[in-house]
Order: sequence, then C-alpha cells, then structure tokens
Amino acid sequence: MTGTNAPPTSTQDSSPRLSRSVGGVLLYVFIIGDVLGAGIYALIGVMAGEVGGAVWVPLLVALAMALTTAASYAELVTKYPEAGGAAVFARRAFGSDTVSFLVGFAMLAAGVTSAAGLAHAFAGEYLGTFVELPVLVAALSFLVVVALVNARGIRESLRANLLMTVIEVGGLLLVIVLAAIVLARGDGEPARLLEFDADRSPALAVLAAALLAYYSFVGFETSANLAEEVRDVRRVYPRALFGALLTAGAVYVLVGIAVSIVLPPDEVARSSGPLLEVVSATDLGVPDRLFGAIALVAVANGALLTMIMASRLLYGMATHDLVPSVFARVLPNRRTPWVAIIATTAVAMVLCTTSTLDALAETVVLLLLFVFVSTNIAVLVLRRDKVDTPHFRTPTVIPILALITCAVLLTQQSAATWLRAGVFLVLGMVLYALARLRSRRSQDGPARTGGRT
Repeated sequence: MTGTNAPPTSTQDSSPRLSRSVGGVLLYVFIIGDVLGAGIYALIGVMAGEVGGAVWVPLLVALAMALTTAASYAELVTKYPEAGGAAVFARRAFGSDTVSFLVGFAMLAAGVTSAAGLAHAFAGEYLGTFVELPVLVAALSFLVVVALVNARGIRESLRANLLMTVIEVGGLLLVIVLAAIVLARGDGEPARLLEFDADRSPALAVLAAALLAYYSFVGFETSANLAEEVRDVRRVYPRALFGALLTAGAVYVLVGIAVSIVLPPDEVARSSGPLLEVVSATDLGVPDRLFGAIALVAVANGALLTMIMASRLLYGMATHDLVPSVFARVLPNRRTPWVAIIATTAVAMVLCTTSTLDALAETVVLLLLFVFVSTNIAVLVLRRDKVDTPHFRTPTVIPILALITCAVLLTQQSAATWLRAGVFLVLGMVLYALARLRSRRSQDGPARTGGRT
C-alpha cells in the first residue's frame, strides 16, 4: 500500500489472530440473517400506519438507499480487509484517532443498544406465549446465552445463524404464501396496494415510512467487521453483500404486498404483532404459537449477529490502539475475542435495565446514520490511497447519493432521539479522553522514574 494514512502497526501482532474460516455462502447467510431480522416482524404495522396500503413503496425506496451506502462498504472492505469496519475506514481517511474513535464508538453503541432492545423484545409477549418469566430476568439470561454462542467460535455462531435464518425467512415466506392463497380464493384486496394515507401527501408519507423501513435494512454494515475472517474477501464480499441485500429487498417488498392484500392498513397499524395478525386473518389454520416461535427465532438471530459485530468491532479498535489492548485478547483454541465479548455483553445488560425497547430502537437509527456519513465520505477521501491488489470500486456518484440520503434521513429524527444519541457520543468522548490521559501518564511515569538517582 502506498497511502500515508495507514494505521500504525498493532501491538498485538504476536498474539493469535482471528480464524479466516468464513466462505461466501456463510457470509451471504450472515448478511441475510442480520437484515431479515426482527425489524420487519415489528415495524411493518407502523409503516402501514404512515403510508397506507402502498407499504411496499417505502420498502423499495429504503432498499435503494441502503444499496448506495453498501457500495461504499464493498469498496472499503475489499480495499482494506481487516476487522474494525467503519472505525478503521475513518482513521485511514481522516488521519485522526479522535474521529476514528467516535465513528467506532457510534457503531459499537448502536450494536450494543440494538442487542439490548432485541433482548427486551425476546423477553416480552413472544416469550410469554410459552412461559411466564420476569422480563428483566429473561432478557439478561438471553444475552448470556448469546454471548456463550458467540464465544464458542465464528463458524459455530454462523452455523447457528444459518438455522435461525432459514426459520425466520421461512416465516416471511409463509406470510407471502398465505396471502397468495387468500388472493387466489378471492378474499384479498389488491386495490389497496396503490392506496396512500389520505391525510398527508404521498411523498411525505413514503419518506416517513422509508425511515422506518431503512432500519430494517441497516444490518448489512455488521458484515464489514468479519473482513479478517472471510476467505478470498475481495472476490466474495461484494457478491455476498449485494446478493443478500437484493434478496432481502425482494422478500420485504413481497411481505409488504402480502400485508396490504390481507388486511387494511389501519388494522395492521393497531397490532403490536402485525405479521401474526396477518397470519391469523388468513384463517388457514396456522397456529398462533407456531408463528410466535418463528418471531422469537428472528429476534434471537438478530441479537446474535449484532453481538458478533459488536465484539469484532471492539477487537478491531483494540488492534489499532483506539481502545485498551486487553480487548484484542483472543481465546487460543476458539480464536474468538473473549474480552470484547464479555465487555459488550455487560454493556447490553446495563442498557436492558435502564431503557425501553422504543427508546433503544430510535437511538440505533441515528447512531448508524453518523457511521454511514463517515463511511461515505471516507470512500471518496481514500480514492487518493492506491493499493496494489484489485478491489471493488463504486462509481463516485453513488457515495454522493448516499450522503444525500443520510442527510434527508437525519432531518426526520426527533429532538428526543438526537438528545439520546448525543449523550452516547459525549460519553464516548469522555471515555476516550480518560484513556488518552492514562496512556500519557503511563508513558511519562517511567521517564520520570528513570531520571532519579
């Protein structure tokens, strides 16, 4: 590499490295599992309330928005295939440890916050269908189980993801098939597919719903933190990334169409379990508990993949000296970042005890938009940094469109959401300043001691 912004050599070079054991199929399934997660199971009703029967339109718009930022990730991951994701890209582009730390901390905060929210969702009404447990006990126990699966190994984690992804995708396909049967017997209402909320303009309705739909697509960015564990990453990553996003987009649009055919948008919007409401309305004999179990699997899969991302991100930041090097410690046999897994799980547990699901979900979106802005700027800045190996390159107009998309979505956030995200970022800066201060004191201490006689 000939650029001047490469990070310094890690102090962890002599320690065990992550195992490069993820192939194209596992990576594709990882991204599918992270994108086709709990979001669509919970948010489709809210989207219907925003836009009306044409709920498939904002899903299509959100897919296009996600693809623009995904193109920037494809270029940067194949150009710099190392763990750390957006934080590493920011450090290379801006040459600032502070900016890199803020980007990495925003990503880390979004991931851990999302996992805490999913733990709340897992421990709520879905689990209550089968067993009555205190919500907090169930949520904390759930996070412990996720951590154990994560620590066992990346291949084991992704194999669990493979099974859970098949189940959660199967649930979405079930909704689509049931709606097709309803339509075939003449009971559906396809005319609703072109109906928009009469109380607002179609453009504003689609934009408001697209913000919610965008949340259902953002899981793709977690895959960047697996770069060191993917075989032949420069060839495999773009194919897996775009293939998974297009697959997820097709499923989402079909689910949106299915929902509108079966039920009016106001009925879907009133339900806290909109897809379960749709399945019940088809009256085709599918047990409610069966679909409830599928939703539980979807939530669990999202939490597992999110915590895999968060632990790998913390590991990657540690290898580049952005956080203490203890977080780069890897289990000798399992080759998983065990200290990072423990730390991210502990923070998620704290969030579980102090925040609600709605507050956590809103904060995730805004934090990720900060990360996406940084990544799309970084891909343009790093065009001056030439590398010797071939890599994916996106047309310049694409990251520019992605930045416009992020700016539009940022304007749709509430003041309360801005305040919560701001608290996270301020906390990150305080922690970073304390870490730098301790580092300087540790460097100055030996020098002063060595000068004594």
